[in-house]
Amino acid sequence: MSMVLNEEQSLLEDTIRDFLSSHAPVASLRQIRDAQDELGYSDELWQQLTDLGIPAILMPEEFGGLGFGFKGLGAVMQQMGRHLTASPLFATVVLGASAIELGATEKQKQELLPKITTGELTLSLAMDEGYHHHPLNTDVRLDDNKGKLTISGEKAFVLDGSSADTFIVLVRSFGKKGDATGLSLVLVNRDSPGLTIERTQYMDGRNAADLIFDKVLVNEDHLIGSLGEAYPILQQVLDRGVIAISAEMLGGCQEVFERTLHYLRDREQFGVKIGTFQALQHRASMMFCQLEQSKSAVLSALSSLDNNGADCSIQASIAKTLMNECYQHITNEAIQMHGGMGITDELDIGLFLKRARISIQILGDSDYHKNRYAELNGY
Repeated sequence: MSMVLNEEQSLLEDTIRDFLSSHAPVASLRQIRDAQDELGYSDELWQQLTDLGIPAILMPEEFGGLGFGFKGLGAVMQQMGRHLTASPLFATVVLGASAIELGATEKQKQELLPKITTGELTLSLAMDEGYHHHPLNTDVRLDDNKGKLTISGEKAFVLDGSSADTFIVLVRSFGKKGDATGLSLVLVNRDSPGLTIERTQYMDGRNAADLIFDKVLVNEDHLIGSLGEAYPILQQVLDRGVIAISAEMLGGCQEVFERTLHYLRDREQFGVKIGTFQALQHRASMMFCQLEQSKSAVLSALSSLDNNGADCSIQASIAKTLMNECYQHITNEAIQMHGGMGITDELDIGLFLKRARISIQILGDSDYHKNRYAELNGY
């Protein structure tokens, strides 16, 4: 199993790095945040990324995609993490398009996937109902009343939910909270009668939404997969999402670590560079070791996805747990090593700290994935 990028993947990484450095520096996120932008990202930037073929990386070739693979996607996500780039790539392509590719009918694929590839359609996966990830606790109901399917309940922490054109909603058709059976995935348009979208902006400047469903009417052809049998599809979608967000977090960690080393080499105290202080060297060494361990886990998980490995779920939970702890540790250390100015808004380090805190919660914190790892291994 190769854990090194090939020539094409390395070229993609160089291309997206140069593009984001020129068109989407960290300052772009400040502008979006300070403007309280309703969209939550630059539509112009998203169209430019579409022109570069970024949404097509994972798409099958028959739907206008490039079939480039997950290590290619990981390289893109890593660079987006370095630049704190806000875009619908994760919500629309990694989560939304994956659900359609893995579970939708051929007609649904033909209708939706080409639109995603060209940037015409954005999606959002409405899954959790609290602010901690736990899809089995789904209690939003899909009721069948004399052949009419209606959705009632509330969803929270819906990534890019304030701007998505269409939602893929995880609902419970039968059973009780905690059951793996009885879950369904349903397509719901944002303008559906009975759907209320409440925009929220998190500490990292990104947009999300809470959704309120009041007997929202859907048709049977809006179902993705069979009624009550969505959990196996969802697990595959979440594995992709967990590994992709881990790759983004890896990029953020690398950027924070490099900025901190640069600061240690330049900052003088008592007439000497603070990077010469042995205590800070030891702490930087610990950061480096943790970063390299986490990087290996992310690359291994991406390779497992590309090879359809039987251990994808285990690899995903390993990568997310290590990246959660790595991102938290490195951003904490960076703030301390930068001193008081580290917590000021004008310094970019604080933006990475805030992104780290949100990313840790996306698709499961460390406690969730440690428990998941144990269950997958039969403990």
